[in-house]
Amino acid sequence: MAEYKLTTPLKEEDVRKLNLGDTVYITGIIFTARDEAHERLIEYAEKGEKVPVNLEGAVIYHAGPIVRKKDGEWEIVAAGPTTSSRMNKATPKVLEKYPIRMLIGKGGMSQEVLEAMKKHGVVYCQYTGGAAVLAAKNIKRVIGVEWLDLGIPEALWILEVENFGPLTVTMDAKGNSIYEKLKQEQKKILERLLSQL
Repeated sequence: MAEYKLTTPLKEEDVRKLNLGDTVYITGIIFTARDEAHERLIEYAEKGEKVPVNLEGAVIYHAGPIVRKKDGEWEIVAAGPTTSSRMNKATPKVLEKYPIRMLIGKGGMSQEVLEAMKKHGVVYCQYTGGAAVLAAKNIKRVIGVEWLDLGIPEALWILEVENFGPLTVTMDAKGNSIYEKLKQEQKKILERLLSQL
């Protein structure tokens, strides 16, 4: 297992070399997006409309930040990860339409998402749940926000981060998933226990 410090926009070769268990720190621009932002990304793509941000080599953080306005500027108070499985349905289509390179969240994603990640050169990194205030400390500033009509947690926040992490690669671009491995191990343990009854 290795440690990487990556700067956005990420290149496909940057993420294809990452393996399960690697630690990553991100510096540069990241975007928050949850359920409704994902649906809007798909809508824009289907209508042939241009989204208001550049997603080339982008990092998407599954988070609904808590923000406040201070001296006329947005400030992130807390930015913990959202459960990523909420985005399972929309993500394969989003990855097909946009050149995103990394997803960050908690809890992992589906087999269908894993296959889309392998095809398009994308990795999924886990950020520690319950560390929302710590996450906010690595956010240097809010560059902007789009789609505020969706509400503050669902809007597309554009954030400048420095050494954002530690992030752990839990689904890589080679088709490996730590969650799938754990599921298989649990299944074996359960079968062994049941055979002893």
